[in-house]
Amino acid sequence: MIGRLSGRLAEKNPPQILIDVGGVGYELDVPMSTFYHLPALGEPVTLLIHHAVREDGHFLYGFTTPEERAAFRQLLKISGVGARIALAVLSGLSVQDLASAVARQEAGWLTRIPGIGKKTAERLLLELKGKLPTAPGGAAPAPGALPAGDGEDVLHALLALGYHEKEALAALKTLPPGLTTAEGIRQALKILGKF
Repeated sequence: MIGRLSGRLAEKNPPQILIDVGGVGYELDVPMSTFYHLPALGEPVTLLIHHAVREDGHFLYGFTTPEERAAFRQLLKISGVGARIALAVLSGLSVQDLASAVARQEAGWLTRIPGIGKKTAERLLLELKGKLPTAPGGAAPAPGALPAGDGEDVLHALLALGYHEKEALAALKTLPPGLTTAEGIRQALKILGKF
């Protein structure tokens, strides 16, 4: 089985790339989270690989981090989830955001991904509970993950008011720590009014 490839990036056609390893070109499918971190064409690249063998061929999937690959493998274990949906999930959410959505059992984050309906999202949340890799240091959220405590309540309030998730998260990042939920919502609305 192929576990890692190191070579030169020969082609980039999302979601597929081609890596030249000693004169042999390997075609891989990658999630957009990996695609955005790829170097320029002709530059050296190293990716972790998930090698799938099916009766219709051998398929390679590339990832920049072990956490991405582990999450992809956990997604594939779920009945009805194939590589296409697993790549879509990892293209739409970081591993940390996916783990956060699973911990909070929030289907809304998953239903925003093309190809994921409400029933599939609920099944993913149920079957992934406790199975996703966490960020180093345990429960500390990575940048872009849901804020904890009162920040989470402010985020939910902003989303309920119709603001987009990216806008709401950007506003939350500018709030000073220690605000109550009501103060946080008030200040976030002022900030969003300036966007």
